[in-house]
Amino acid sequence: MKLLVGYLATSGGADAVALAVRLARTLGAEVDICMVLPPTRAQPDLAFSAGYQDVLAEQAKQWLAEALALVPDDVRTDTHLMFDDAVAERLAAEAVRLAADAIVVGGSGGGLAGGYSLGSVVNDLLHSAPVPVAVAPRGTRHSDVERVRSVTCAIGTRAGARLLLDTAVRISQAAGTPLRLVSLVALDQHAIRRTDDTPESIRAEALEHATATLEAAKSVLPASFPVTSTVVDGPTVEAAVDKLEWHDGDLIMVGSSRLAQRRRIFLGSTAAKMLRVLQIPIVVVPRDDASIDSD
Repeated sequence: MKLLVGYLATSGGADAVALAVRLARTLGAEVDICMVLPPTRAQPDLAFSAGYQDVLAEQAKQWLAEALALVPDDVRTDTHLMFDDAVAERLAAEAVRLAADAIVVGGSGGGLAGGYSLGSVVNDLLHSAPVPVAVAPRGTRHSDVERVRSVTCAIGTRAGARLLLDTAVRISQAAGTPLRLVSLVALDQHAIRRTDDTPESIRAEALEHATATLEAAKSVLPASFPVTSTVVDGPTVEAAVDKLEWHDGDLIMVGSSRLAQRRRIFLGSTAAKMLRVLQIPIVVVPRDDASIDSD
């Protein structure tokens, strides 16, 4: 198994390396640290000088050496340096070339509150990558957790998401922990449709549907596989997420929006709202060939 780290010489890059090490130890994976730099990232008076790219390449090699120093000896690691204006596209292409199972990135870069503030490259990957993308929240580099502690899989209200479930089972088995299936019911997403609807009836109907969807998801898992499931509700997605108990070393997995192309990622609105309050790594899985859960 192989993990590709989209690296920048920033605190977010160090967070990404730390998460990749945690996942690699859990999954028995190799890590490829990849840095893609725009060739025109320079001051105007240097951008077109003959030796500028050579100077930048030498600096980038030093940054990659610093990244490599963050990886313990028990994790097999390689580094790659490329120049390309389309950074996210190049990272995605490199993931395909290397047959990487996932891309790991840092989630501190500007854009969202909480533990994540997505930069433009991470945001682009979360709306186009052909493999799962694992995002490390701010401060992951300070954790001493060596392996994934537990895996939560967020199941939406639509049937399907077999690829999401298969990936979650794979990580849970490697971690040696039960898989926790969760359905989040945000009551602000359920409007009154009938004259006899009430807040109580809407909540009851939403919870019943979420429970049925969870049971359908459980039915496709291996018969002997340890799994727990729960439905949590709140006035908003953020409030529902806050009802769940989280610990350092936990991991949450979500599917892609119905807007995603086949075998591509597209971060949905529910997952985007979860990012506002979560302080644990999140893995977004591409849309599979069937219908998907998240929106």
